[in-house]
Amino acid sequence: MDRHGAGGGHGGLLNVIDIEATCWEGQPPPGAVSEIIEIGLAVVDLVARERVARHRVVVRPARSRVSAFCTELTGITPAEADAGMSFAEACDTLVREHGAAVRPWASWGDYDRHQFVRQCAADGVPYPFGRPAERTHTNAKAVFAGAHGLRRRPGMARALDLAGLPLQGRHHRGVDDAWNIAQLVLGLVDRGSWPVS
Repeated sequence: MDRHGAGGGHGGLLNVIDIEATCWEGQPPPGAVSEIIEIGLAVVDLVARERVARHRVVVRPARSRVSAFCTELTGITPAEADAGMSFAEACDTLVREHGAAVRPWASWGDYDRHQFVRQCAADGVPYPFGRPAERTHTNAKAVFAGAHGLRRRPGMARALDLAGLPLQGRHHRGVDDAWNIAQLVLGLVDRGSWPVS
């Protein structure tokens, strides 16, 4: 639990989320689907303009395995993923401990939101982020591209370069990527470019 708790309204807090999912170099093996294996979360206080907490939730895949390619990319091993919580437990944790149902949230692009919508539907798990799915979510990549007058939306690492910020931690580790995206969000807040919820 971060120091602001999860109760009541969001009080200027924003959840920045970055997920990692099972992946393969080519096509998935027969019957396997891409599933969330890590949820990285950074909490941003939009009023104080600072990152106030970071969390990592490891999720056990039910219909796929972590490939060698996936481990190389994310650093997450099959054993680590298998020791994680179920997707249903992970979504419940987001709501209970991190205010997901009441706080607005952001990710770099729309992939993370689409993956949650898809996996919640497939697993019969309530969507953790409030409804409608689009209303509570901000695509930070789109906001960054607009604020910087870019025709193409950059990846997170490129955006950090453009903003003159260091990449902290390991790229493609959800908790580190969320922390870096949160820093980009704060830069957009400072420019007056972040949408007011």
